[in-house]
Amino acid sequence: MAILKPFTMPKWGIEMSEGTIAEWMVAENAPFERGTTLTLIETDKITNEVEAEAPGRFVRIIAKAGETCPVGALLAVLSDGGEASEAEIDAVIAAFRPVDSSFDVAGEENAAPAMVAEPTKPVAIPIPDNLFISPAARQKVLESDIDVAAIAGSGRGGRITAQDVDQAIRPAPSTSLAGPYPMSPDTGAFASPMARRLSAIHNVSLDGIEGSGPRGRICKADVLAKAARETKIDTPVEAAAQAPSVADGDGMTITPMSSMRRTIARRLTEAKATIPHFYVRRRVRADRLLALRAAVTGQKPSVNDYLIKACALALMEVPRMNIQVHGTDIYMFDAADIAVAVATDKGLVTPIVTHADNRSVADISTTMVALAQRAKAGKLQPHEFSGGSFSLSNLGGFGVEQFDAIINPPQGAILAVGTARPEPIDDDGALRIVPVFHLSLSCDHRAIDGGDGGRFMAALANLIEHPELL
Repeated sequence: MAILKPFTMPKWGIEMSEGTIAEWMVAENAPFERGTTLTLIETDKITNEVEAEAPGRFVRIIAKAGETCPVGALLAVLSDGGEASEAEIDAVIAAFRPVDSSFDVAGEENAAPAMVAEPTKPVAIPIPDNLFISPAARQKVLESDIDVAAIAGSGRGGRITAQDVDQAIRPAPSTSLAGPYPMSPDTGAFASPMARRLSAIHNVSLDGIEGSGPRGRICKADVLAKAARETKIDTPVEAAAQAPSVADGDGMTITPMSSMRRTIARRLTEAKATIPHFYVRRRVRADRLLALRAAVTGQKPSVNDYLIKACALALMEVPRMNIQVHGTDIYMFDAADIAVAVATDKGLVTPIVTHADNRSVADISTTMVALAQRAKAGKLQPHEFSGGSFSLSNLGGFGVEQFDAIINPPQGAILAVGTARPEPIDDDGALRIVPVFHLSLSCDHRAIDGGDGGRFMAALANLIEHPELL
């Protein structure tokens, strides 16, 4: 007899509340071994690979590729490898109760009450004296008609907790099953499961499609593009919500925001609406820094690497800039952890160079190369992009001369850097034309005053114009 258990949306990091199934890497009822990548789950900033902890198979996959589910939601039913009847699978789904993984950042006094079903006929059920159960859980059992023998303890050493009892007395959720998705008959094509399903739905052959995925794999977008060319796509709303839709006749493509894009939109909207920004701008000569970099032999650090180091040392000179703002509290840090904006195909990511004030420029360069590669591949770990005491955004590589950046909360400031362009400057009474940076510092006026911003920009300008100090 197969051992069945639910496969749920995992939780990575305290702020994660939902995830999107980017792709199922194994098919329903296909056996897999320990360490096999089961699914790709897209969160706010990264795409995580969920690996199998033991051999088994999915006897039923419930969540579809492209679907966004809350943390703890049932995604599939997992078997230890044995066969299971439809009735057994239905029983697991009917008995599943999601764990409440939400939290209240404002304090427990504002938390909404847990939705727990009222017991209809409280009956005092005797509890064995030697049962390993917490006092709170014991009281809940006495006030309900639940059979304590049917409760499996999730606490340390198998202890039954109050949460175990709450889950046992909650009513089973109502589940509606639509049945398995159709699959493409082109079994020889190198395609993702989602691409196979869409090819069957739209009656599009996978033959002749040039895959745009890794190693030429046919993905969802490839099938939809061919379907749009061959026929007018008129699928159910469910399919339209999962994939880009092309408006008829006007050449417009409507693409739903990804999970990362939605998070960026929400965070920046909140930052601009709730943080009183003020800006400090300054021109800084860049010729000496560029000359110092040109003299380096071997692997040269980027200009951005020198700017990271300069920002870190300037923060040490003006520590009131090296902060985070949490409500009415200001957190001031001893080390400069610089978040650096990196553009990826899915949106902006800010990996963090920790303790940049104590690193050499060469070390910063090596660290940034590794962080940028992982960011673009969606492989950053949560601790590599969460936190930071200051942000740096450099659009000079795109030829942008000057711009203002939005603060990345809870940090207190962000520096925007444009390209170095030739401009006239006063050099000890002589007029010279040298490359010049246009810097713009965005500050949170709740915690930072104009004098702090001015002192930081003066310290930063001195470091950039005298790069030997780096």
